[in-house]
Amino acid sequence: MNLELTRLPGRCIWYSLAVTGLAAVVLAGCSNDGQDNLNNSSQTAVSSPQVSPSPSSASAGQSPQTAAASGTAVDEQPSTVFYEVFVRSFSDSDGDGIGDLRGLTDKLDYLNDGNPDTTDDLGIGGIWLMPVNPSPSYHGYDVTDYRSINPDYGTLQDMQQLVKEAHKRGIKVIMDLVVNHTSKEHPWFVESAKKKDSKFRDFYVWAEDQNRQVSGTSAAGSGNPWHSLLGSHYMGTFWDGMPDLNFDNPEVRSEMEDIGKFWLTQGVDGFRLDAAKHIYEDLLSDKSAATTAKNVAWWQEFRKAMNEVNPKAYIVGEVWENSAVSVGAYLDHAFDSGFNFGLAETLVNSAKTEKDSGVVFTLERTYMLYSQISGGSFTDATFLTNHDQNRVMSQLGNNPDHAKMAAAMLLTLPGNPFIYYGEEIGMLGQKPDEGIREPMQWSADGKSKGQTTWEQSSNNSGNPGGDVESQLHGSNSLLDWYRQLIALRSSVPALQNGGIRDFVSGNEGIMAFERITAGQQVLVVLNLTGKSQTLSLQNGEKGYSYSKVLKALPGEAKLTGDTLTLPPYTTVILE
Repeated sequence: MNLELTRLPGRCIWYSLAVTGLAAVVLAGCSNDGQDNLNNSSQTAVSSPQVSPSPSSASAGQSPQTAAASGTAVDEQPSTVFYEVFVRSFSDSDGDGIGDLRGLTDKLDYLNDGNPDTTDDLGIGGIWLMPVNPSPSYHGYDVTDYRSINPDYGTLQDMQQLVKEAHKRGIKVIMDLVVNHTSKEHPWFVESAKKKDSKFRDFYVWAEDQNRQVSGTSAAGSGNPWHSLLGSHYMGTFWDGMPDLNFDNPEVRSEMEDIGKFWLTQGVDGFRLDAAKHIYEDLLSDKSAATTAKNVAWWQEFRKAMNEVNPKAYIVGEVWENSAVSVGAYLDHAFDSGFNFGLAETLVNSAKTEKDSGVVFTLERTYMLYSQISGGSFTDATFLTNHDQNRVMSQLGNNPDHAKMAAAMLLTLPGNPFIYYGEEIGMLGQKPDEGIREPMQWSADGKSKGQTTWEQSSNNSGNPGGDVESQLHGSNSLLDWYRQLIALRSSVPALQNGGIRDFVSGNEGIMAFERITAGQQVLVVLNLTGKSQTLSLQNGEKGYSYSKVLKALPGEAKLTGDTLTLPPYTTVILE
């Protein structure tokens, strides 16, 4: 069914809710005509989906201090700021122009030097490595050896050293694990194609072996997924260079579990799972609840296997859907997080249009849903753009004010925020894919230590100031803005770990919401516009009073009685 959630007059948000039982959770937050009942005292039990629904829980109307004193279980989302790295583009240690693991290790102090008293590092707490396994492609998403390191990037020992040095600085390391498909140059597939009696034949999906029709449209949108080779046809959902593995074969599942365990024993802290919904969803005709259930069952099996090595391993899945129900299904004892693609699109659009989208209203209901599915153990995975999308600065027309507000939204909302490398310095990038994965810009002249040159920086060569060196000591730079926001997030428990509750501002140029832990409650107010704005605090939820400006970025905000005045493009935290 389609459910229309209306937050303010003229502003509607759509979600596709395919499961009646789960839809009821979201419907609980609306009245019969679809209007938000968040401020209606009769709706206290559902007004804050971040409060545990157990009988012992305090109502959403209680202050966090009261909740903490009474032992209330607040459904928090402990978070870490992650940084997505394309190793090939990041930092080169040996002068061949290709980024490598040693180069990344050399730059760890840029990301986090491990000293909380310094202010010249970014302050991230986690790294997501795009594929580092051997591959014939520059991007690495077609793997030829799952237990080795791409020689362009170094050795297994280099990987171990990277993890060791990252851990010294309090940085977690997760790596891309691409199990939906291999490279067509993988030895398994080479033998599978040549020898029909090989055990590896059934590692892949051959139409003739399974009496399947060589027709249909790929669920990934890449046309016909069947590809001809040596008189047979194999499934390759994304392209012919990536033959799909057959997860109906228990040997394939066992092998992938062993591979995951192998990397956890190397010290890796978890995985980003590529194409997670396509394990069984090959064709457009496969899109169904039954296929999703098969996918979830496999990932539950995988999670259980990883728990044998490291029960705390962080697993985040790429389920490229805007439907909360579609993503939420994977949070049931499978993933810790699913990337929030719908939120990413909405945040970038809000920054671009300088208008609040009502996204917090939607997030409240979404998190209620996720909490029910996961037993309260999920953490959202938020981001602005990634390696598959045009860079955020390009989408925002190279407007630094809009880029700052997009970052402010990302870094004050719940979840694990993921920053795509170079986003913090305003790197530009538009498709084709090589254009959004260009070399990290360390200096304006391109001669800084570690500069990679494997790809021409077509999008960034004419982007003055869009490099680390130019922004390193600038108090008004985008890099400094990211540093300040991450430091603020790390220093305020409610920002780092708290739940979320909408705060209706009545001003479409202002985004406002409360962040709540059992011991702290703050109000986040963002002026998305280039004009000064005011906000009446008389709209505060359940009578909670805010009387102090905890922090205002980049400058000053004035609180006079119940009226908050915000300069243009300002982020304010009140307590």
